[in-house]
Amino acid sequence: MDDSLNILKGKLAPKIYEILSSEGITNLRPAQLKAINAGLLEGKNLLICTPTASGKTLIAELAMLEKILKSNQKAVYVLPLKALANEKFKDFKRKYGEIIKIAQSTGDFDSNDSILGTYDLILLTPEKLDSILRHKTPWITDVGVFVIDEIHLLNDVSRGPTTEVVITLLKDICPNAQFISLSATIGNPEELSAWLNATLIIDEFRPVQLKQGILYQNNLEFFE
Repeated sequence: MDDSLNILKGKLAPKIYEILSSEGITNLRPAQLKAINAGLLEGKNLLICTPTASGKTLIAELAMLEKILKSNQKAVYVLPLKALANEKFKDFKRKYGEIIKIAQSTGDFDSNDSILGTYDLILLTPEKLDSILRHKTPWITDVGVFVIDEIHLLNDVSRGPTTEVVITLLKDICPNAQFISLSATIGNPEELSAWLNATLIIDEFRPVQLKQGILYQNNLEFFE
């Protein structure tokens, strides 16, 4: 995969290619190549199921930047926890803050947050997005791509129902929007991809080998 980033030349805005290169990215990981070949940059819905640190976030970033810079549409990134939203917000601001407007809204208060309509990339929790949808906030129809991170939490009894309702509403309100769903583990990926009307991308590549072992009295022994 030497210099596999070159396949994006001409497909991405030059500024984005420049930023990725400045981040030291020269090779795309297997899941990223699979996603691009499956229509990531052409607006196809994708369900990405790959191990932690395998490059799922970059897949989402490419889809969002494509919609923002080439189609002049907004992107919404949905994360289940405020701490995760804070982490992604800082990272996105560092990398892309000079070329797009990025906002974060994870408050619990009930509001339509109309000011968010002035931003390009908006990070929300499912609960916040649910509030925005119930207020019929007009800018939501300007969103070209929704990224649903940690989508396996649909099975979580406390947070899953809100996420499921939000996705169902979005599919009706924004029928032409692209949905990129991310997870490290899903028990029923084929069933979920069918519900999402998404192409399933599965890959087992790990940048760091996963080992199992036993730690006992400060002695660590790995399994063969």
